[in-house]
Amino acid sequence: MVNAFIQHIGSKSLLNPSKTYLLACSGGLDSICLGELLIRAEIPFEVAHVNFHLRGKESDGDEKFVQDWAKSNSKTAHFHQAETLEFAVESHISTQMAAREIRYEWFEKIRSDRNLEGIILAHHQDDQIETIFLNLLRGTGIEGLYGMAEKRGHLIRPLLPFSREQIEIFAKQNKIGWREDSSNLKTDYKRNKLRHDILPHLYGFSSDSKKNLINSFERLKDTGKAFSGLFDQWIKANIQSEEGAQSLSIPDIMHMTGAASLIYFWLRSYGFNSDQSQDIYESIRKRESGKIFESGSHILNIDREKIFLAPTVAPFEAIQIESSEIKLNLPDCEYEILKIDSGVTIDSHRTNAMLDLDRLTFPLTVRNWELGDRFIPLGMKSSKKISDFLIDLKVPVIKKPLVKVLISDGEIAWVIGYRIADWAKTTAATRKILYFKKS
Repeated sequence: MVNAFIQHIGSKSLLNPSKTYLLACSGGLDSICLGELLIRAEIPFEVAHVNFHLRGKESDGDEKFVQDWAKSNSKTAHFHQAETLEFAVESHISTQMAAREIRYEWFEKIRSDRNLEGIILAHHQDDQIETIFLNLLRGTGIEGLYGMAEKRGHLIRPLLPFSREQIEIFAKQNKIGWREDSSNLKTDYKRNKLRHDILPHLYGFSSDSKKNLINSFERLKDTGKAFSGLFDQWIKANIQSEEGAQSLSIPDIMHMTGAASLIYFWLRSYGFNSDQSQDIYESIRKRESGKIFESGSHILNIDREKIFLAPTVAPFEAIQIESSEIKLNLPDCEYEILKIDSGVTIDSHRTNAMLDLDRLTFPLTVRNWELGDRFIPLGMKSSKKISDFLIDLKVPVIKKPLVKVLISDGEIAWVIGYRIADWAKTTAATRKILYFKKS
C-alpha cells in the first residue's frame, strides 16, 4: 500500500515533500494509518486532535493515545478541548454538525497560524460511498454524486482511492495500533446505519458490487463535469443582461431537453432551491404570465415571452440634485449631468434625457415612482398614470419597482430611462439644456 499511496499522491500532485501539512488525527484506524503512510512517503506534517468530550474517559484516552503517537514519531502536536454539546445547544444544530464546525474551524486556525500548506484528512473509499448515498437520500442533484473532493482549498484527502479493508490490512501487516470509537458501532446516526445495516447488503449482491459502484460514480462525476462545461456555454448564449436584470427567452428554454435542470442550475446561485425551480418550470410550461417567485436575495417574474430575474429591490431614499451637481448615481446606473447650449442634435435615446433648463426648479428630486403618480409623456396632450404608462410599454413586473422619476417643483419631468414629460422638453425657445447622459 505504501508504494500505491506514494504513486497516487505524486500522480495527483496532492502533497509536496518540501511543504509541511497538518494531519487531522482522531487516533482511529484511518488517521493513524494515514500518518504512518505520510511518514513512509517522507511528507512533513504536524498533528491536530480535538477532544470533543462526548465519550468521557474514552475521549480522554483518544487524546492520550495521539499524544503518545505524535511524541514517538517526533511530530509537533496540537490539542483542542471542545465543549461540543454546549456549542450545539447554543448554535441550535446537531451534535455531529457542531463537532464538524468546531474541528474544521480550529484546523484552519492552526494551519493559518503555523503557515502550513494544507489540512490532510483521512477519508477513504468507504467514506466516499457513504457520503454519496447520504447525498442521494437527502435529495441531491448530479453534483451530490461527486462525493468528497481529493483536494479542495486547503483540504486534502489522499486516501480516497483506498478501501477500509486495504487500510486494515496495512495496519495489521505493520503492527500499527489504533483507538476504536465505540460510537461508530451505534446505528443512531444515519451514516452508521448506512455503514452497518444497508451497504453490506448492497455489497453482498455480487462479488464486484462495490467496485461497480465506484466505477459508476466516477463515470457520473465525469458526466457531471461535461454537463458543467456545456451549461456554462448555454448560459453565455441564452442569459441576457437587461438594465440590472437577467432574462431568458421562454420559447428558447422550452425547446431544450432537460429544461427543468437548466433552470435549476441557473437559479440555484441566486438562492432558489430545486423545488422552487421545478415550480418555476411548471409555471413556464403552463404559460402563467405574471407569476412571481422569490428567494432570499432575488425575485423572478414569468412575463409574456421571457423570464426575468433581478435582485430584491433595496429601499431607496430620495436624492436631491442641486444645480451644481455633475453626477447622478443610482443603484443600477450612473448619469453625467451636463449643461449645454441649445442648437445641438437632440439625443432621442430613451435612457437619456434633454430637458429645458429654464423650466426646471432646483433642487430636483429623484425618487421611486408611486401609485397615483401622473405625467404628460412627451408628444401627448393629456396626463397618464405611470402605472398605465409602464403597462403600455410592457415593462415586466420585476422591473417596475426599479423605475424612478425626476421631480421639479412637484411635477414629474422624467420617468428615468423611459420618457421625459412634454412640459420639460426643449423647444426653439430653449436657451440652455440640462442633459442626463447615461455613463
